[in-house]
Amino acid sequence: MVKGLTLEDIAIFKGGQPLVALDRHIAPGTVLSVMGPSGIGKSTLLSVVTGTLPPAFTFTGRVLLDGADITHLSPHRRMVGILFQDDLLFPHLSVGANLAFGLRPGGSRADRNAQIAQALEEVELGGFADRDPATLSGGQKARVALMRMLLANPCALMLDEAFSRLDTTLRAQVRALVFARARDRALPVLMVTHDAEDAAAAGGEIVNLGV
Repeated sequence: MVKGLTLEDIAIFKGGQPLVALDRHIAPGTVLSVMGPSGIGKSTLLSVVTGTLPPAFTFTGRVLLDGADITHLSPHRRMVGILFQDDLLFPHLSVGANLAFGLRPGGSRADRNAQIAQALEEVELGGFADRDPATLSGGQKARVALMRMLLANPCALMLDEAFSRLDTTLRAQVRALVFARARDRALPVLMVTHDAEDAAAAGGEIVNLGV
């Protein structure tokens, strides 16, 4: 079994016209950065992997995760996590309740609460479970969104311009945290970005679309 994420001869089309073509393997704990201007199809590539491709697009090729063909699985069965540029926290729920959405069903309330508390401690937000997300800073929200996604135990991670709304200092901190957690968990990471610093910080291969 080949560990990691494989994009096998992926070609994306819109209205019959070719948009993106990519053939790459992303090893566990490494990052493939895909760069290019807005509108070229970067986010569309992620939607092929997550199983959320809009109906206006078609594609050929296969997506393999740890040797299994997930090309036609429904999104919730793919074990692929994704972070967007917006944190997408539920504003009507506490920080802890937001994290609970990442947990798989089952287990006692005490066990689930323990997992939530441990996740918050991991990103230096211990004691924040009862906080309102509206009271958090941008960096704190980004850390909660990251841990919510990781609590679902994904086997691969997609980053869709995930750091673009953060200021320069915060961007570097959150970016380093995300890459470190991905390495710790041996997750293959596919990142789309228009920012060369994001790609350089990832330390992996960089693919420039439209070049």
